[in-house]
Amino acid sequence: MARRLPSQPPVLPGFSHLHVLGSGGFADVFLYEQNMPRRQVAVKVLLSEVVNDQVRQMFQAEANLMAQLSGHPSILTVYQASVSADGRPYLVMELCSSSLSERYRRERIPVPDVLQIGVKIGSAIETAHRQGVLHRDIKPSNILMTAYGHPVLSDFGIAASLGESEPAEVMGLSIPWSAPEVLRDDTSGTIESEVWSLGATVYSLLAGRSPFEVLGGSNTSHDLMARIEKGKLPPIGRTDVPASLESVLSKAMSHRPENRQSSILELIRDLQQVESELGVAQTPIEVAVDDWALATVADLEDRTRVRGIEGGAIAVANRRRRRRAVEQQGTFAQSDSAHRSNAIPRSTGTAAGPDRRGRRRVQYLAWALIAASVVVLALGGIATLFLVRATSTDIPTVTDISAVTTGSSVRFSWADPGLKAGDSYVVAQGTDRSTQSSTTFSTNVNDGQQVCISVTVNRAGKSGPASAEKCSVVQGSK
Repeated sequence: MARRLPSQPPVLPGFSHLHVLGSGGFADVFLYEQNMPRRQVAVKVLLSEVVNDQVRQMFQAEANLMAQLSGHPSILTVYQASVSADGRPYLVMELCSSSLSERYRRERIPVPDVLQIGVKIGSAIETAHRQGVLHRDIKPSNILMTAYGHPVLSDFGIAASLGESEPAEVMGLSIPWSAPEVLRDDTSGTIESEVWSLGATVYSLLAGRSPFEVLGGSNTSHDLMARIEKGKLPPIGRTDVPASLESVLSKAMSHRPENRQSSILELIRDLQQVESELGVAQTPIEVAVDDWALATVADLEDRTRVRGIEGGAIAVANRRRRRRAVEQQGTFAQSDSAHRSNAIPRSTGTAAGPDRRGRRRVQYLAWALIAASVVVLALGGIATLFLVRATSTDIPTVTDISAVTTGSSVRFSWADPGLKAGDSYVVAQGTDRSTQSSTTFSTNVNDGQQVCISVTVNRAGKSGPASAEKCSVVQGSK
């Protein structure tokens, strides 16, 4: 089928058109030069034939979403959004390169580089998930590279949303990286299906092909869907890819969603552990943790959000718990009132003198104070118990961290203090945190730079005492 010609670039106030960058099923991307401030930008313009009220609404949702998320270092920056004079919505975006989508098929990308891309893009996806947003089109061509070589995730929302009305055309573009349950139309997307897609993307960057693509064979949409649905994941075919990495990706691409990593965060932590095994510095996980950084865009289109059965069930369960708590408070208030009525002797009809009534009030007050004291002591005891449990010294402490400098790399190591199954180490380097099972941690620093780490043991979601901080300075080569 012949490719369509690009649409006519719109006239945009404050921008000068230079040339076409690319064309898709629903939009064209043009290179413009912004007049003030002067810089080159990529402008994504919807085709006039697809624009209707629903598309405009979805486009606005994408623009709001991209603006909300583009502060993340691995999400494409959007500068502005508007509608051109001829009625076509457009986005003005950071100019990036699509070279990665060509590079992985043309050359063998080093394993550490692929792991770094996987962790950075995974951090972007995890951040979107914490905003309640599914990307639903994770694949190599949606990973762009900035001028400084940093990978960024692009195309949130609109391609996936439009795909609901035009499934054949859009699905044909993303079949190689779509989870089997998505291809079966069991779901339009879940966190587990995004785990699959990120795993398939990392696999592709390593293998130079999509996971179920047969080089020199038939790779029609039907062939790929059949292999994804029933086929066994073939080996990557590189001797420099460790078995542990193959295992991580095999788990991420399990046919049964419940057998995959439960979140993108879990997957990228697995990738970090492979980095440690290879002796390279772990790529920091970049996920916003402050409430102010996770403010939700309230008017986003529902179809771009993580709601589904699980989200609904959680919301219903939370509402039920809150309702039960309110009902229990009401029941407690009623029983407490009844208890007080039964505990306080009613009038027997005998006239009681002022002194007797006063003494009785004093007695009741004294008993009330005693009861309140008991409650306070009990609550204090419970709080103390929780505090003791939270800071339990049963969790071992890492001691005697050593550091060895080789060139510009520092390798820290320590003895196993007695970890149990499921325990992990949390390595703190400044504000960066990484989780691993290895007793070594490597990082690269510049000549004369000091690097310090501390290590804690995490057990069942609780952290033990931190180790003493260990520092090392890389001496200059002069």
